[in-house]
Amino acid sequence: MRYALICIDKPNALQTRTDNRAAHLAYIQETGVVEQAGPFIDAAGQMCGSLVILGVASKAEADAWAAGDPYAKAGLFQSVMVQEWKRVIG
Repeated sequence: MRYALICIDKPNALQTRTDNRAAHLAYIQETGVVEQAGPFIDAAGQMCGSLVILGVASKAEADAWAAGDPYAKAGLFQSVMVQEWKRVIG
């Protein structure tokens, strides 16, 4: 199954994102369940959130992955939505 994590940063949290980016990317590598990922970009061209596509067996696994993300642990996100997702194209 695939799950999309749609994460929106707290306002003015770019420094938190920058400070934790290396740990976030290492977590992605270490866990091996991320199929696609990347930041949302605001009108000023700055990172302001994340879209992460996970290949996991259950929503509970997706929720656990999201909770373990260094960005989440650092308090970066204003909101996180975990939604089952079906790839149709690509």
